[in-house]
Amino acid sequence: MIKKVEGIIVSTVDYKESSKILNVFTSDDGIIGVLSRGCKKINSKLNASSNMLTYGVFYLNISNKGLPSLMEVDILDSFRVIRKDLVKTNFSIYLLELCREVYKSDHDNEIYKLLINSLLKINEGYDANVIIDIVSLKLLDYLGIKPIVDRCVSCGSNDSIVTISSYKGGYLCKNCVGNEQIFNVKTLKLIRMFYYVDISKISKIDISDNIIKEINMFIDDYYDRYSGLYLKSKEMLYNIIK
Repeated sequence: MIKKVEGIIVSTVDYKESSKILNVFTSDDGIIGVLSRGCKKINSKLNASSNMLTYGVFYLNISNKGLPSLMEVDILDSFRVIRKDLVKTNFSIYLLELCREVYKSDHDNEIYKLLINSLLKINEGYDANVIIDIVSLKLLDYLGIKPIVDRCVSCGSNDSIVTISSYKGGYLCKNCVGNEQIFNVKTLKLIRMFYYVDISKISKIDISDNIIKEINMFIDDYYDRYSGLYLKSKEMLYNIIK
């Protein structure tokens, strides 16, 4: 039986001499394993379409035994802008791994939509660092560790918010802040806005490097404290952008 699925390859594993097992994040069936036979051969028609970041419609031969076999792929977007840029490519690989790991905690297909929409925006030329920050903050909800960004985490006040604490789990007002680092007011507004923005509808990103650094600092510390995720692609990314 031949089945069509929309999806994107989030990781691959070499299989025997000339084949690969593809982990495809699909729009309807979650993450599935697919066998791409002979794809490592230079003359294979599956060679170019059996790599990470391949986004398209996958035609699979389903049998009662073993993994479905890949027959062909209709590419929906080749992400040419991303593939031509080493930094964008590594940001995107990090995004693939992050969404894949979060999906293991919450099998919600909205994670797939978030992944695709964010990659499309990076490919359109939007700041990859900012897009990653938006996705990272949104994914905290699926991990069940979203910080409080609507009020002071200590007293519940909506007034005079002066910083955000990863240790305390959210915003702090001027009456509850202790020795926590004080963040720029723009940083605080953007962290909250990132939770609610629809990535697919973003038409402009204009954020200073200092604000991005503060947002990155909070996100990194928050993930380190609460997520339990260790992503190899993050180390590689930091080595490149430093």
